[in-house]
Amino acid sequence: MINIKKSLLGCLAISTAISAAVILPSPSHAAAAKTVVQAAATTQTGVIQASVRLRDKPSLSGKVLGYLKAGEQVNILEKSTSYFYKVKTSAGKTGYVSTADQYISVSKASGGSSSGSSAGSSKPEGSTSGSTSGSNSSQTASAAIEKVIRTGMKYLGTPYEYGSDRNTTKTFDCSDFTRQIFKEGAGVVLPSDSRQQGTWIKNNSKPVTSIDKLKRGDLVFFMSYKGSSSSAYAGINKSSERITHVAVYLGDGKLLHTYSQQAGGVVVTDFTNSWKYRFMYGGSVLK
Repeated sequence: MINIKKSLLGCLAISTAISAAVILPSPSHAAAAKTVVQAAATTQTGVIQASVRLRDKPSLSGKVLGYLKAGEQVNILEKSTSYFYKVKTSAGKTGYVSTADQYISVSKASGGSSSGSSAGSSKPEGSTSGSTSGSNSSQTASAAIEKVIRTGMKYLGTPYEYGSDRNTTKTFDCSDFTRQIFKEGAGVVLPSDSRQQGTWIKNNSKPVTSIDKLKRGDLVFFMSYKGSSSSAYAGINKSSERITHVAVYLGDGKLLHTYSQQAGGVVVTDFTNSWKYRFMYGGSVLK
């Protein structure tokens, strides 16, 4: 009789253990299942709206790996910064593209990403209409440019020094000033001198030679001063001239720059004829 009771109790214990194993998944399995569900829910795809550069790092100084064309679909792997998505192309290439609405439209995908990654904490940036939420609107290139300009304005009156120390903000020369405000205001590190910045614009943007086509926040480059009249510049091939000055175009015929101690260091000046005669080209740092 005692052996029968022990046998029955043993059977009941085994049955209970089996039921618990079937009904209650382990904590690790439950967490894994939850992660899979969340990943599937937040996976994003992007559709390229206009030709955009694919870079090797989330910076405008990153090497250009190639170009994505309008209509291409990419998997959004993560939002690396306010201005760049890490993406994987249909060809399997991974890189970084601008988050600006004019270049990419982002929406949630119905299933998992083909790359096996998810957007994690990233949120959809908008729809094909190009609309953005209030928080995302501050991440546009135009908002970044305004921050760069505000940064520049806080340095008004900072003394001019040719060959100024790039590690301080006590003094500036022209290219040190533009480098500092784009670094501080937008996280973009430009080359150290005006000629290299001019080359950077040619390699990373679309340079324009018409003043009428300049946009607010563009870098503008100038040749050496040769006189205050147009005749002093007659017959000069500006494309073969050396860049000697860089400024930020504010729009409405205004420049933000620094070029001499006598002028008062960092100043806002009119885009006068003498500057127009020296103007070579300009271009956007952010887009």
